[in-house]
Amino acid sequence: MSEQQCMLEGCPKRAYAPSGTGQLCKDHFSGFVKWRRRKGSMSMFRKYNAMTMEERDSIVQDWGKTLAAG
Repeated sequence: MSEQQCMLEGCPKRAYAPSGTGQLCKDHFSGFVKWRRRKGSMSMFRKYNAMTMEERDSIVQDWGKTLAAG
């Protein structure tokens, strides 16, 4: 586990897994994976795995907008 904090503003939890160039805590990472799964099933996972970290940032930003709206 990393000593960094979650990349989402206001989240005090420690980083758990990479998400683009940032890191998410375990709870947010779980929510991100569920969101990706709903968005495009296994094809989204294959596409995401083939992306560079910078390309993944745009996906994470899209997901982050759903948190702000909700």
